[in-house]
Amino acid sequence: MIRQMTLGQYYKTDSVLHTLDPRVKLSGTMIFVISLFLPKSIPAMILATVFLFLIIRISKVPFSMIRRGIKPLLFIICFSAIVNLFCTKGHILIEFGPLHITREGIILSAYLVIRLVYLIMGSSIMTFTTTPNELTDGLDKALHFLNRVHIPVHELAMMMSIALRFIPILTEELDKIMKAQMSRGADFETGNLLQRAAKLIPLLVPLFISAIRRASDLALAMDARCYNGGEGRTKLKPLIYEKRDYVAYGILLVYLIAMMICSLVIGSKISFGIK
Repeated sequence: MIRQMTLGQYYKTDSVLHTLDPRVKLSGTMIFVISLFLPKSIPAMILATVFLFLIIRISKVPFSMIRRGIKPLLFIICFSAIVNLFCTKGHILIEFGPLHITREGIILSAYLVIRLVYLIMGSSIMTFTTTPNELTDGLDKALHFLNRVHIPVHELAMMMSIALRFIPILTEELDKIMKAQMSRGADFETGNLLQRAAKLIPLLVPLFISAIRRASDLALAMDARCYNGGEGRTKLKPLIYEKRDYVAYGILLVYLIAMMICSLVIGSKISFGIK
């Protein structure tokens, strides 16, 4: 499951979404995440679904790659759904001794699963269509005003970009370690979930050693190139808004307003029936 993680990977293709300014994609991801936390209603979820799948279609990223990124977090999603299923009070449908399943619990669990899956898919779209360098420049430019209160925006953006870049590198390193151990007779495929998780513990030591070695090499490389932060640095490709970026901002604004109307106005009449 860990080896199938796609967060942090960049998918190179020719699409409108790839050519947008990274600040637009960061803002769009934030707006999409905020819209999922609006009051629960059927029209709002339908609108979010349509918007998400349109974005996936425009990005030209294969849906199989986006779907694959959900698998590593499937256990967390299922665990959260089960907790809400058995711990939500309301109209009881099924009882198992002290445990009970309510109508509200089923609805809330379904909504939670959909929201978590959409969060993962929406975040994956941003990383699939934005290179680490573009993401760093976008964060640095978008949050540049925080430098006035002595917040090291460039350094924070650089750390976030490096962390995202290290995700596919470490998953690839883990895959190599697992294959090396399997060639020596190790078995990571059989047993229940807890047994397979316990078998992964011996892999953590070589994985951490590899991560520390790569981090040390990166620090030495940055030091050898006299890197000293973002102060006074120029950009090879400075970020400049174009017409398509303003159009994208307009679409995001229309989407947010429509989500608010569906959640607060229409959703008060047609809703999931839970608070």
